[in-house]
Amino acid sequence: MQKIRNIAIIAHVDHGKTTLVDKILHSCSIFRDNEQTGDLILDNNDLERERGITIVSKNVSVQYKDVKINIIDTPGHADFGGEVERVLKMADGVLLLCDAFEGAMPQTRFVTQKALALGLKPIVVVNKVDKENCRPEEVYEQIFELFFNLEATEEQLDFPVIYGSSKQGWMSTDWQKPTTDIFALLDAVVANIPPAPINEGTLQMQITSLDYSSFVGRIAIGRVHRGTIKENQPVTLIKRDGKIVKSRVKELYTFEGLGKIRTTEVSSGDICAVVGIDGFDIGDTIADFEAPEQLPVISIDEPTMNMLFTINNSPFFGKEGKLVTSQRIKERLYKEMEKNLALKVVETASPDSWLVYGRGILHLSVLIETMRREGYEIQVGQPQVIVKEIDGKKHEPIETLIVDVPGEVSGKVIELVTQRKGELLIMEPKGDLQHLEFEIPSRGIIGLRNNVLTATAGEAIMAHRFKAYEPWKGTIPGRLNGVLVSMEKGQTTAYSIDKLQDRGRFFIDPGADVYEGQIMGEHIRDNDLVVNVVKGKALTNMRASGTDDNTRIAPAIKFSLEEAMEYIQADEYIEVTPASMRLRKIYLTEQERKVKGKQFA
Repeated sequence: MQKIRNIAIIAHVDHGKTTLVDKILHSCSIFRDNEQTGDLILDNNDLERERGITIVSKNVSVQYKDVKINIIDTPGHADFGGEVERVLKMADGVLLLCDAFEGAMPQTRFVTQKALALGLKPIVVVNKVDKENCRPEEVYEQIFELFFNLEATEEQLDFPVIYGSSKQGWMSTDWQKPTTDIFALLDAVVANIPPAPINEGTLQMQITSLDYSSFVGRIAIGRVHRGTIKENQPVTLIKRDGKIVKSRVKELYTFEGLGKIRTTEVSSGDICAVVGIDGFDIGDTIADFEAPEQLPVISIDEPTMNMLFTINNSPFFGKEGKLVTSQRIKERLYKEMEKNLALKVVETASPDSWLVYGRGILHLSVLIETMRREGYEIQVGQPQVIVKEIDGKKHEPIETLIVDVPGEVSGKVIELVTQRKGELLIMEPKGDLQHLEFEIPSRGIIGLRNNVLTATAGEAIMAHRFKAYEPWKGTIPGRLNGVLVSMEKGQTTAYSIDKLQDRGRFFIDPGADVYEGQIMGEHIRDNDLVVNVVKGKALTNMRASGTDDNTRIAPAIKFSLEEAMEYIQADEYIEVTPASMRLRKIYLTEQERKVKGKQFA
């Protein structure tokens, strides 16, 4: 019997996965008493900390009662489903975390479905039972129903359930009897998750994630499926398409705590990192040198959305970023494809632009944000959903959308969603909120979040997940208002913005550098208006009571990257540089827009 347990922690976004891992690391005393660790230890890149979400799955290991537990923290957001699908292959069981108030959400369903299909043993953790209005028993029944609907086996339906609060650091088998530690959960893991099996035979190991070190290059991470892997051993790398490459293992590491330790051999069931193998991709198999056998390739759901990425050709190009050439951008996009399985890059007729396919707006915006922080300058076009032709008919992706809102504004939300071809399926009370479930085309979700948050004064909780391809639902109304476009290059003045305020709302402050064709704000009507925001006040030595009033300017509207992606239309780009983000028209001069505007109609 091996004393190894491999578990993945899965849950809907923000149900407390990373916080729970923190508490497990602290309880198993990974750290010295005087060590400063902070919280959310595993969300270690800046973007994850700022957004408070996990983007890349990571693994750590702890010792508990002489059992080694490998823990894999996974993202909760639907757009990073590709991450979850591949790392579940390393686990023998899952901890399904569920918020004691929110219950099973769309993402809970998505990740649970993947885990049950792989035959993994679940342990259910009802988290956040310290919240007011929480309903642990109802949530437990809801999860049982979910498992039943997802056709879980008898054994999977007989899951143990643990209640607790990861934030306060306790877990118990009864939610009304709080304890002082989380050992009840670790005992349940040791008792219920099957030990990693020992498979005798020749070596087989699937690469399920990768790491990078500036000293040794790319490192392959995966779980040894069969046999043992040793340092300096000659091996065969079997590519996804069946091609065979001979190679050799240089160094071997296993995971301990937050780091890795070097070892000479790893037997089946444990997770390890291999150095020295070149040219591998995620999903490849490391196999025996003499008689290689391939493991089944990881299947990943198709992307549902694409965006045009192109070089920055605005008048301000190269001022803020270092990496601006098409060659640099192309290399970066192809490098991202190696580790981001749900992403696809396709070349277009122009050598300076590429179509990037992804799972959703967040998936693509995280890539843009990461590139921007690395010093790239790029321009991106409007997100488009991927349309398929099935049996000669046009089909588009449909999503299940769940919105929880206060009862008095639920009518506004239903109106907004039905305008975008959404159908209301379920409406029921949930605590003091109304729980609404819709089916809506993916196109309808682009730009919806802003409108819903505005209509509900920011109180709506929205979540959605891909359901299936269904016949095309017809046209969906886009943005209703036109935009204000700059007619000159220069610096904006408070005087001109003040005089134009009755024409619309501005996105920029006085004193900003702008160029011709840049989008300044939103027009009050449905057409675009070209305005001069650079003009200063004519100075004379005469004073008059009427003209010397102070300028009073409403604060500029500042978009986040996702909001800008949802805002722009087909004839507009977002220019993204390390220091700023600007909206612009594809054709900068008014003359060009008049001539070429018909192609976007």
